[in-house]
Amino acid sequence: MRDQVDKALKEGRKLDKWRLHWVSEPNLAVSRAQDLLPSLILVDDRLDNVDPVFIIKKLVAAISNAAILFLVDQSGTRKAGQAVLVGARSFVTKPFQADELYDTVVQVLTQAPSTQAESTKGRVGGRVVAFCAPKGGTGRTTLAINTAVSLHRLDENAPVALIDADYAAPALDVALNLRMERDITDLLPRLSRLDEILLDSVLARHKSGIKVLMAPPPAGLSNGLSLPQVQYILMGLKRMFPWVIVDLGLPFDEAAFAFLDGADQIVITVLPEMVGLRNTRLMLDRLRDEGYPESKVMLVLNRSTMKGGVTAQDIEARLGISVEYTVPDDQPLATYSINRGIPFVMSHPRSAVARAVTRIADHLIDELAPREEPELETSEGLFQRLFL
Repeated sequence: MRDQVDKALKEGRKLDKWRLHWVSEPNLAVSRAQDLLPSLILVDDRLDNVDPVFIIKKLVAAISNAAILFLVDQSGTRKAGQAVLVGARSFVTKPFQADELYDTVVQVLTQAPSTQAESTKGRVGGRVVAFCAPKGGTGRTTLAINTAVSLHRLDENAPVALIDADYAAPALDVALNLRMERDITDLLPRLSRLDEILLDSVLARHKSGIKVLMAPPPAGLSNGLSLPQVQYILMGLKRMFPWVIVDLGLPFDEAAFAFLDGADQIVITVLPEMVGLRNTRLMLDRLRDEGYPESKVMLVLNRSTMKGGVTAQDIEARLGISVEYTVPDDQPLATYSINRGIPFVMSHPRSAVARAVTRIADHLIDELAPREEPELETSEGLFQRLFL
């Protein structure tokens, strides 16, 4: 059955990207699906003395965001009716033709439940900006924080979410003087029921007006985040916030690339020093090899007026990419700001460094036009995850 489904999907042309997972033990179906968070779950009717309707009922309760397609023998139409009653979206009789299964899969994926369609109708998808750096100490976190606050102040006080995605060395709680026990790990067991109320209950509120999704203590994510988990969290935040800013750490693992995949703009912060330039070159090469277009990457030179530093012109010549913005050196103010937990765009809005960050925020507002909320993950360049 797995091979037949895989062949049918490969022969189709309407699904740009998809990934098929499968499990052979019915009693593992719910836990496996909760790990994968699939877009579509296919349930075969031959489950070794286990009632498939019972399994479908459990899957509907546990993975409310997934559609369920029942694969049933032609003699099992009564069982198919029961499956639909407990929550299956549709069914296909076996033996099936490849084009019949494929067309049904596409139809199920493109027909969102009415409640979901009503809740997202007319909404604008939020814009995601990921801040990253080739090494620590480039001011990435400071620039991410102050850009988030600037966006909140400039974009008609638009709500802004800031994500601490530096799971090896989280810093937003200290830099913003936040004391909250909840973090992203509180969302992971309940992603299948993720909604705005749950998301909002985990976000920390800063006095600037932005909200922060904090990281657990170092090593608090023993297994890391998976691609589906990051996608679900980003999609939820994008429905709530016009702006989602990600403070991305190192190393670049599956979770990091999932954040980069979902980003509208990737901001790389670099210092005017030779070691940083070499590492930046390596990062740019890797992003290019992973398929990220150069237009998606913005290079910001931090502490540009630092004595003895490499000039912006030399940096552009060495890296082969333009320096979009420069931020002057004001290390005493940056340190003072972090120690107090108050971004310098709030405490010293007329300082040269604050004005430079404000220009970056202005650029993001001008360049990243609002979009209609996508109906399918594939329109965002994400995988359709099918589960058999």
